[in-house]
Amino acid sequence: MQFGTFSIGDVSADPVTGEPYTEQERLKAMVAIAVKAEEAGFDVFATGEHHNPPYVSSSPTTLLSHIAAKTSRIILSTSTTLITTNDSVKVAEDYAVLQHLADGRVDLMLGRGNTGPVYPWFGKDVRHGIPLAIENYALLHQLWREEYVDWEGRFRTPLQSFTSVPRPLDGIPPFVWHGSVRSPEIAEQAAYYGDGFFVNNLFMPKDHFRRLITIYRERYAHYGHGSPQQAIVGAGGMVFVRKNSQDAVREYRPYFDKSSMAGHGPTMEEYMEQTPLIVGSPQQVIDKALTFREHYGDYQRQLFALDTGGMPLKSVLDTLDLLGEEVIPVLREEFDALRRSDVPEAPTHASQLAEREVSVSLVEKEESE
Repeated sequence: MQFGTFSIGDVSADPVTGEPYTEQERLKAMVAIAVKAEEAGFDVFATGEHHNPPYVSSSPTTLLSHIAAKTSRIILSTSTTLITTNDSVKVAEDYAVLQHLADGRVDLMLGRGNTGPVYPWFGKDVRHGIPLAIENYALLHQLWREEYVDWEGRFRTPLQSFTSVPRPLDGIPPFVWHGSVRSPEIAEQAAYYGDGFFVNNLFMPKDHFRRLITIYRERYAHYGHGSPQQAIVGAGGMVFVRKNSQDAVREYRPYFDKSSMAGHGPTMEEYMEQTPLIVGSPQQVIDKALTFREHYGDYQRQLFALDTGGMPLKSVLDTLDLLGEEVIPVLREEFDALRRSDVPEAPTHASQLAEREVSVSLVEKEESE
């Protein structure tokens, strides 16, 4: 089971102190969070991609390359990469460069994006969101697996004998998660390719995301990749933890109440009841996080958002330390103990390379006999 944190890169004033943050401060804070996450024992750091205010996360590969130079173990990912408005050739090449520089510690989550005005900024039509996601990923998938690509589609100019450079590290493309908030078509796409499916379940009731995961699992099996239980699932969530629950609730409430993502609607208590948001002590975080398996089945990756809504960097770093010391080790042990023996871990570059070497060895052995 992989545990990580993801940042959407919003720039918001601290609602408690009113102190504003500059774009540079926010970007450097995201780097500090990633470095701390590795120190605290997390497995993944992911950054979003946005091209509109109040966000600074417009260039994930640039940010993650900088983080790669400051870390040695943590997986670097996205949440998400906009497969609709980015050109597939540029995605193939940018993430291959990052993959080489990070020694394979790279995967990415693809998504359509949730900001309609962004589409025309890149010459696209939001009404084509699903077809763009399907066609652009088909090309990306091919570019990473074929050295010479001939391509003709609806949304870009044709390619003839095109080679994206550099080629994926060790000939193994970065593992892809397809992120979705509401689209069964994206669950179908993930299942078709045997890729991962990630539900960014920050806003809606749990049952909504359980239905999407069920669709993905059933179609994953339909396409012959394994049983429904063996499908590769990831989930999001928000956490704020302190040594005791009273301090956690008191400290987090003003950030929730003024949050552009969650505030101005249900109370924090109502929101915690309906969604994966957890605010409380380490034991409360453990208890609720373990219930996620009841909704999603055995799954492979859990990412928590910790730094939204103007949350001070020190508070985020304190949360990472507390999660790393008292929560993640327990969750890792409990989830691993509960997981069925036939359910795989999330693929990594190292695991895919080892799997390929085993396959090559078996073929060579059969040929020699």
